[in-house]
This record gives sequence, C-alpha cells and structure tokens, in this order.
Amino acid sequence: MVRGKTQMKRIENATSRQVTFSKRRNGLLKKAFELSVLCDAEVALIIFSSRGKLYEFASCSMQETIGRYQRHIRDVQPAKETSMEENMQNLKEETACLVKKIEIIEASKRRILGENLGSCSLEELQQLETQLEKSVTKIRARKNHVFNEQIKHFREKEKQLAAENARLTEKYEMLPKESIVANTEDASPSEDTISQISDVETDLFIGLPETRIKRLTNR
Repeated sequence: MVRGKTQMKRIENATSRQVTFSKRRNGLLKKAFELSVLCDAEVALIIFSSRGKLYEFASCSMQETIGRYQRHIRDVQPAKETSMEENMQNLKEETACLVKKIEIIEASKRRILGENLGSCSLEELQQLETQLEKSVTKIRARKNHVFNEQIKHFREKEKQLAAENARLTEKYEMLPKESIVANTEDASPSEDTISQISDVETDLFIGLPETRIKRLTNR
C-alpha cells in the first residue's frame, strides 16, 4: 500500500514546537560533526531559534569558513557573468551567420528565376547555366519515368478490356441459336400492331374540314 506524502507545516503548539526544535537541532549538530570527522570536510553550521537564540558549529574557525565562502562567491560570480556574456555573444554571432546564409539562398533563388543577373560575372553565369541544365535533365528524366508508368498502366488496362471482351464474345457464341431467333422475333412488331398502324394511317386526310366531316359520316 502506497502512502501519500504528509504535508509539512508549522507546529501550532508552542511546547511541542520547542521540544521538536531541541531534538532536531541536536540531531543536526551531531550530523554536522560526524560529516566533518568522517569525510574530513570543513563544516560550518549556524542556527537561529524563533526567539533569536544562536546555535553554531564549526569544524575549524567560523570566521575563516565564512571568509572562505565569501571569497568563493566573489570568484564564482564574475565567472557566471562572463559565461552569460559569452553565451550571448555566441548567439549573436550564430544569428548573424544564419542571416547571411538566408541572404545567400534568397539571392541564389532569384538568380535561378532569372532575376538580378546584372551583377553576375561570366563565371557565375556559366555555373548558373550548368546548374539549370542539370536541373532540366533531372526534370526530364522524372517526366519520362511518369510517362512510362502511365503507358504501362494503360496497356494493362487494355489487356484487361480485351480479356473481358473475349470472355463476353465466347459467352455470346455459346448461347443457343433458337433463343437468339426468338429474341429477334419478339423484337419485331406483331400483326395487330401493324394493323393498328394501318388504321391510324387510313385516318389521315388532307382537305377542307367540310369534306372530312362528310367522309367520316359515310364511314
């Protein structure tokens, strides 16, 4: 079972707080002494209680240890500032270098597009021409490759369509001739249909309306 971390906070009871301070202070002073003896370390420990009472331990002289600490801070601080200045300078130089590279790339791009060629020397123009010829060669090779792939695809499609056509033709030839003739006869008009068409055609009459009325009456 994993227990959650207990949040540390100030002891509210004054008596319990004083007892805890005494115990932990003594334990801390003991650890500082052991560290100095076992590891041959120069240790200085300063403790002020909540009432302002001082407790201290020093393996050597407290003043010498504090002076050594102050000298160390003075030596390290300029080194940190120098390091930051060097980093800033390196960043500025790197930024300037990147800006120059971008300008060179932009100028080369404009020249490839045929712009700003007035400042180019003969050698630069020859190099640009060679570069463009290589680019055109690569583009043409890629174009031919794409064309060949398309032709190959269309040929495969043609083979598939030819095979499908042959299959349908073979299937048609295997059908019985009687069914083909029957389908043809069913498709031709019947005698009743022809008679109806004839009746419709006989009803057609060209002439004056009076003549048409007389003809219909006689029928």
